[in-house]
Amino acid sequence: MSSDSDLEIRRATHDDYDAVTEFTGGIWPDRGGDYIPRIYHDWLEDEPGQGKKTFLADVDGEAAGIVQGVMLSPDEAWFQGMRVAADYRRRGVSHRLNEATFEWAREQGATIGRVMIFSWNAASFGAARASGYEPITEFRFAHPEPDPDAEGPSRVSSDPATAWRYWTHSDARDRLSGLGLAPEESWAARELTRSDFERLADETAVFAVERDDGLAGTAYRSRTYDRAVDDPDGADAAADDATTETWAEYGIGAWADVDAARSLFAAIARDAADCGADETRVLIPETPRHVTDAPYAGVDISEEPDFVLGIDLTGH
Repeated sequence: MSSDSDLEIRRATHDDYDAVTEFTGGIWPDRGGDYIPRIYHDWLEDEPGQGKKTFLADVDGEAAGIVQGVMLSPDEAWFQGMRVAADYRRRGVSHRLNEATFEWAREQGATIGRVMIFSWNAASFGAARASGYEPITEFRFAHPEPDPDAEGPSRVSSDPATAWRYWTHSDARDRLSGLGLAPEESWAARELTRSDFERLADETAVFAVERDDGLAGTAYRSRTYDRAVDDPDGADAAADDATTETWAEYGIGAWADVDAARSLFAAIARDAADCGADETRVLIPETPRHVTDAPYAGVDISEEPDFVLGIDLTGH
């Protein structure tokens, strides 16, 4: 880039679809391609003031990059979909996009911003750290099979108070820095509150493993959604004629030992079957115990973990 004046950061619009598709369409072909071209029109905000903003980097009328900021709570921002066109990489585009989203988030009242990066995306790790992000936590997904007859050794209740109580004292909460999947936004995480458990008990489902010796596990269903079959990125199905499967998503899975894990996953399997889900995913901490407990309890896990990084927005 010859000068900073060559680069303009502006709000992305529906009219930018072809330009965005042109530079994102060839990304990650070995992993099924980028999901942004498939969900672009649904992904964009309709107008300002909706709690999110999608930024486009424009260089002399040519789309060079994109990123979206979303407010998940009054002071937590989530940044997603960072992409830079091949011809403009290593030229400061991602840094300028990040700065624009940081400024926007601060204006909304955010004190922290976070981003999720797949473990195989080393280039994004470097770019994120260069823009000021610090590592927060690491997780992966467990995939219990929906089963209306699944059973575990312990009782599992739907009491939000006991579910919350276990979460506050669990090592999973410490390892995840208090984060769970956000019911409001796909592929996003925020800090969980007691009111979340109370609301989700009414709107979706919460789980608390209860034993004679005390509480031993918790989980909650963050959402159910349909996604296109063979979509490796997990994007929601956008096309009306797409072949879809229903997924039940659980924002955390926390337990004390493998027997508690068996009970928790059995309750999740029954709930998923009751939802008519074909598949599930349960966020679990990336620890040796949790990652090995799940297969020991008879549950499949994803091949790779994901990372969450964050940036303190109060000092910028």
